[in-house]
Amino acid sequence: MMSVSLSSFPANAAEEFDTARFDTASCAAHALHDWQSLAATLDHTLLRPSATSNDIIHLCEEAAHFHFACVMVNPYWTALAHSALAGTGVSVGTVVGFPLGASLTRSKREEGDALLRLGARELDIVMNIGALKSGDNATVRNDARAIVELAHDAGARVKITLEMCLLTMEEKLRASEICVAAGVDYLKTSTGFSSGGATEEDVSLLRGVAGGRCGVKAAGGIRTLEAARAMLEAGADRIGTSSGLAIVQAYRLRNAENK
Repeated sequence: MMSVSLSSFPANAAEEFDTARFDTASCAAHALHDWQSLAATLDHTLLRPSATSNDIIHLCEEAAHFHFACVMVNPYWTALAHSALAGTGVSVGTVVGFPLGASLTRSKREEGDALLRLGARELDIVMNIGALKSGDNATVRNDARAIVELAHDAGARVKITLEMCLLTMEEKLRASEICVAAGVDYLKTSTGFSSGGATEEDVSLLRGVAGGRCGVKAAGGIRTLEAARAMLEAGADRIGTSSGLAIVQAYRLRNAENK
């Protein structure tokens, strides 16, 4: 197991990581080249507990029409979303250990396994925040690794939510490095259900740690084209938002006005 000891990192510690393998400016420029490229970076999200089956079907219809990166739904709706998106090329994403991350590793693994069998191909798991804050790096790594192995065997991706608003600078850096070493496909900023969402500073920090080793997903409070642009330019290559339709429409309207 990789030993991680970041307690003595200075405030600008992310600058010590190698970012040369990821060209943030080029990635952002590509994502913002046209509305289709922008849509392909967006996880079209509906995690509202009051969502109905009609809401989920409508979400999937929008995702198929605009070809978003995936839909992100609560576990109960995974099978319905999988059925609604069959043949569209749009993946089904769902959440594991959501929103607190305090489930047993065994419970997260069982939940992940069931969701993969129902058709999920992107699993957004929530890190065990309390374990990290207690200095239990092994549990954080094993928690992530258990889902990574399961998902990768099924050809699925794993994003791990760090809930950055609850972490100190040292904890953000330590969590990021542990999860990258565990093999996650994306570091994710927030659930959107805690005390804060994505910030440009946190996205930049995550990209600084990740470099080109994995992706960075900004999520939580991203509701406008301007906010999405800022996150992409800070280093995100995936955006989680319940406002995907409004963001894409704003992009199309702005481009139409500029012609």
